[in-house]
Amino acid sequence: MSIFGGSSFGLPRTRPLSSKRAHVVSVLDIGTTKVVCIIARLTPRRESAVLPGRTHNVEVIGLGHQRSHGIKSGVIADLDAVENVVRLAVDAAERMAGLTVESLIVNVSAGRIGSDVYTATIDLGGQEVEAGDLRKVLIAAGQQSQGNDRAVLHSLPTGFSLDGERGIRDPLGMYGDVLGVDMHVVTAERAALRNLELCINRAHLTVEGVVATPYASGLAALVDDEVELGCAAIDMGGGMTTISVFAEGKLIHTDAIGIGGHHVTTDLARGLSTRIEDAERLKVVHGSAVANGADDREVVSVPPIGEDDRDQPTQVSKALLTRIISARIEETLEMLRDRIQKSGFSPVVGKRVVLTGGACQLTGMPEAARRILARNVRIGRPMGVSGLPAAAKGPAFSTAVGLTIYPQMADQETHAGQGGLFSPFGNGNSRFARMGQWLKESF
Repeated sequence: MSIFGGSSFGLPRTRPLSSKRAHVVSVLDIGTTKVVCIIARLTPRRESAVLPGRTHNVEVIGLGHQRSHGIKSGVIADLDAVENVVRLAVDAAERMAGLTVESLIVNVSAGRIGSDVYTATIDLGGQEVEAGDLRKVLIAAGQQSQGNDRAVLHSLPTGFSLDGERGIRDPLGMYGDVLGVDMHVVTAERAALRNLELCINRAHLTVEGVVATPYASGLAALVDDEVELGCAAIDMGGGMTTISVFAEGKLIHTDAIGIGGHHVTTDLARGLSTRIEDAERLKVVHGSAVANGADDREVVSVPPIGEDDRDQPTQVSKALLTRIISARIEETLEMLRDRIQKSGFSPVVGKRVVLTGGACQLTGMPEAARRILARNVRIGRPMGVSGLPAAAKGPAFSTAVGLTIYPQMADQETHAGQGGLFSPFGNGNSRFARMGQWLKESF
């Protein structure tokens, strides 16, 4: 399925899940430092106060991951290299699961992810809100987001209003003069999506759906109360750091900056005159985001650049290592703080921030984040799935796990195109799934 076929928004929409049937979902997380393929079996579950809105239990039955090649800050720079890594990751997952993958749900971090809220209103004339009114107001909001150079990844109604009174979750059947809706729309540049699709097609696979990385990582790393009360999930990847803000059970804002853990590694390689792989090892084994009083007394060995075995390692203090690392980490956290403040959602985030992604595992990262962000910070690991190997239970796999969760949450989205309202999601249980059914029956 082509990313640029189908609806006027140009993206394939994830297949709807039946709440009474089991499904097998294949996902692909393409990152700057690693590529992960997960094959998961989704089986129906009973409605529960734990993980509300989740209709299926997720069990991982296949997992493959490879070190990335050909990707820089989330952007595909070498199609051949990325294609080869994708093939290897998918093949490993297929062997573990004992089945063949044909289509995938993939994430996207590149393409300057945009996040906008569009508001639309229609006149009711004092009448009851009917399905047709919902259709009209959703189309009016959705059409504002259409552009030639950008494609819509997610279109989420975050709330309705009646006669200026906001906070109405389901206006169907209520009376008023003016019906309004706030629509959160996440977009990305079409060129980045074309390259993503091309890479996957070259591996003889098709794109089943596209999910913004911050949305996926938030689905995996946040707990129910955080999603409901308001929280920011910060995914610190190898080449990108993304932000997602959730409140009242919905994604309400996303953002991204082109800095990640690999930038810390290159800073070390330049500052200590060593190879990239040696700098990565120094960062993981000896690195810290905060200074320690004993750092001046500790010494680490830095291998030199070159193949001459006669070259001796350089001895440097751990304090120098920490200074190089902390400078980049502080810059990144200050940018995140300013982005959250500038977004206007700082009051919604409140004091709650969850760090996830591989780069957040650096020693001292929570302490540095608490100081600079001035918020309560915890490390978020992927939750809500079973069958994950021990090596894949860390923050580095949050995005991949979130992609397996996404299909059962996708019915919250509404996509409007030239042909009208598209709600191809839904298991029939959520409010928006029922709304979509009403619209389908009425029109």
